[in-house]
Amino acid sequence: MSGLDAIAIVSKSFSRYERRMKKIYAIIVAAGRGRRFGADLPKQYCELAGKSVLYHTAHVFLTHPKISGVRVIIHPDDQELYDSAIEGLELLPPVYGGETRQASVCNGLDSFKDNEAHMVLIHDAARPFVTHGVIDRVIDKVSEGQGVIPALPVSDTIKREVDGLCAGTVDRTELWRAQTPQGFLFDDIYPAHLTQQGHELTDDAAVMEAVGKQIVFVLGHEDNLKITTPDDLGRAQRMMKMDVEFRTGTGFDVHRFDKGDFVTLCGVEVPHSHGLSGHSDADVALHALTDAVLGAIGAGDIGSHFPPTDMQWKGVSSDRFLRKSCDLVAEKNGQISNLDLTIICERPKIGPHREEMRKKIAEIAKIDLDRVSVKGTTTEKLGFTGRSEGIAAQAVATVKLG
Repeated sequence: MSGLDAIAIVSKSFSRYERRMKKIYAIIVAAGRGRRFGADLPKQYCELAGKSVLYHTAHVFLTHPKISGVRVIIHPDDQELYDSAIEGLELLPPVYGGETRQASVCNGLDSFKDNEAHMVLIHDAARPFVTHGVIDRVIDKVSEGQGVIPALPVSDTIKREVDGLCAGTVDRTELWRAQTPQGFLFDDIYPAHLTQQGHELTDDAAVMEAVGKQIVFVLGHEDNLKITTPDDLGRAQRMMKMDVEFRTGTGFDVHRFDKGDFVTLCGVEVPHSHGLSGHSDADVALHALTDAVLGAIGAGDIGSHFPPTDMQWKGVSSDRFLRKSCDLVAEKNGQISNLDLTIICERPKIGPHREEMRKKIAEIAKIDLDRVSVKGTTTEKLGFTGRSEGIAAQAVATVKLG
């Protein structure tokens, strides 16, 4: 074998290893029946602020930039409930659970054995308030090669009970309240689960402990509530109302007419006697929308993310700009609530293309069509748009954070 052949083999092996290192998957356990909850529906499918509890939980992981994929473990009888509960989310196909939580998690892990999974985060579906900060702390510590539990030190006085009577006070100095997601290297947790099938263990950390693996703590979050009772769901409803913050951003852009036979507006090619001049595709509408979204989250402007001096953006489709701004919203655990766009020009007429533009924006931003408005207006022959020298656009974006 030549030296070059050896280098090529090492390079390919490292490339495979590097790809694997990037693959972090989240498993959301939603196969339980919630008997303690006492409702007609399992708690993960109950409504919370207009969406299911499961939707909110999955959305947090789906919008985390380090997570490669999210898979939910469901009860075999809940397929229709599941399909309705996660509508609009791009999740991996669900896996059916087993008789116990432990068996369900093992089924979930088994589904990733051929995915080159490096790390898995295992989370309870009934914890919809987990934050990206907690997830980051778990990932960072697992990256050091350890199993991890997010937890909080016990602050309440703990009493021991015997026959209904207080039998003493328990020392709380070494007590912690465990939360999820619990994080592990896949090559540690999967074989541990396989060897512990049939044992009744309360969580995945206990599975690791049973095979002699050490577990470390990272700080959890007080809001990482597990919904177990109807009172918990009521508290969650109150938390949703308290924690939501709405922000608004505005955007404005102008492009002059140039040679061409169409203009690109909202990703739609509109026939016209001229084109628009610009470093990218000169989509003045998407540029204004991008600035509005960036403004709502205090993330600068389109020029700071996609400078016109950088040749990689020359002629590029502007849907990439709006998509990036929406991704930044998601990274802040936010959602686009509304996009309102006004295109200002004498020609071409916007009305005939309005619905196609709305659909394109909704597709790029991954939001419902009724959250997008596109309007066209003129300046009554006044100014540069009135003289048909170019097109202007102004936009308003409303973002929900929390």
